[in-house]
Amino acid sequence: MAVEKQKEPCKKEACDIQACLTKNNFIPQRCLKVIELLQSCCEKCNNKSTHCGSVSGLLKTKPK
Repeated sequence: MAVEKQKEPCKKEACDIQACLTKNNFIPQRCLKVIELLQSCCEKCNNKSTHCGSVSGLLKTKPK
């Protein structure tokens, strides 16, 4: 059987964000690195992942 491509791109990054937020009392500013990794993944897959819908809201918490 052939190895399938990952069906859901960016799942790992989304799970990493959830773990980070849980560990840091849901303070997004403490998880900026993993949020940026999800953003990068979403850009690479043209936002064709169900996990990319939440990234825009998380990025609003990022200081400019």
